[in-house]
Amino acid sequence: MFAGRPLLSVARDSSFIMGRDVEVASAVRATVLGCFQPCVLRTLAPQARLVFGDKTGLSAAVICAGLSIEIGAGTLIGAGAMIIDNDFHAHCEQGWRSEVQAGARPVKIGREVFIGARAIILKGVTIGDRAVIGAGAVVTRDVPADHIAAGNPAGISPKRR
Repeated sequence: MFAGRPLLSVARDSSFIMGRDVEVASAVRATVLGCFQPCVLRTLAPQARLVFGDKTGLSAAVICAGLSIEIGAGTLIGAGAMIIDNDFHAHCEQGWRSEVQAGARPVKIGREVFIGARAIILKGVTIGDRAVIGAGAVVTRDVPADHIAAGNPAGISPKRR
C-alpha cells in the first residue's frame, strides 16, 4: 500500500522485491510524525538488490542499494530514517566521482526490527531479529538480535525484559 507518492528507481539488471502487505507512507498526513519528504527507494547499479519482507512498514525513509539491502518481515522503519550500503562517491586524482559499488557492503536487517525516526544505518551493518534502533541513532556496526542501539555512534545493549 502506498500513501502518497514515493520516489522509486530501479537500475537496469537490478532487483527490487516487495513482499506482501508492505506499507510505504510518503504523504504529509500519512503518519503521526508527518512525512517531510516522500520515501526514496532505489537500486543504483546493475545486480543491486533491494528486498522488503512481508508486512514491512516505512515512512519518509531513504533506502538506496548499490549492492544489497534486505529488510526482514514485520520490520518498521521510522520517519526520515536512512539505510544505505555505499558511500555514493569515491575520491580519485581528479577529485570526486559518482561510484555506488566501490566499497559498498551489504546491509541486512532482521525480522520485526524497529528503526526509530531519523536513524541512519550505514554500509556493512547486520541487525538481528527484534532489535530496536533508537531515533537519531547512527549505526556503524552490527546489532545482535534482541538488542537496542542508540546514540551517535550507536552504543549497543541488551533489551530488558
